Amino acid sequence: MTILSITHVSFIVRDTARSLVFYRDVLGLTVCPERPDLGFPGAWLELDGQQQIHLLELPNPDPVAGRPEHGGRDRHAAFLVDDLAALASRLEAAGVAIGRSRSGRAALFCRDPDGNALEFIQQAEAGR
Repeated sequence: MTILSITHVSFIVRDTARSLVFYRDVLGLTVCPERPDLGFPGAWLELDGQQQIHLLELPNPDPVAGRPEHGGRDRHAAFLVDDLAALASRLEAAGVAIGRSRSGRAALFCRDPDGNALEFIQQAEAGR
């Protein structure tokens, strides 16, 4: 048995509309209209036609306070990007704090509006 890939990652969010401003408008992801009625609000976002981010609007039991300042020291999801500099500019223009990878890789970290940590890696760096 071999695990082949990740199909989606889910994040608990407090307000789907607020989170869509970040994931759809800042990161540029497309909302997937096929999300069924699951009995709670949320959204599915497309990454590449085969992978998704699922936003689940549910009460969040995780404390936001006390988490490591750098997202690389916290649980996080990592994504490949084709233009890290352009993404950094978009995040900074939106007022999102970013941190660079401490390993020297071409990568950055940020948090979504609910404190979920995200890592973005320049595609050419992925094999390192």
